[in-house]
Amino acid sequence: MKTVQMTLEPKLVVAVDRAARRLGVTRSEFTRQALRAALHRLTAEARDRRDREEARLPAQRPRR
Repeated sequence: MKTVQMTLEPKLVVAVDRAARRLGVTRSEFTRQALRAALHRLTAEARDRRDREEARLPAQRPRR
């Protein structure tokens, strides 16, 4: 793993610490899980957007 430094608002740190404590994980583990979830959501949203755009394209006729 690689150590990174981030600047967060104090209220966000408090909320993260509370959530991590509730889940029984460290602040770092909570943050890793949250980042993975955000990346997964972005990937899914991009895939859905691509699928919707492809569905709007006219069907192509097969070439002869």
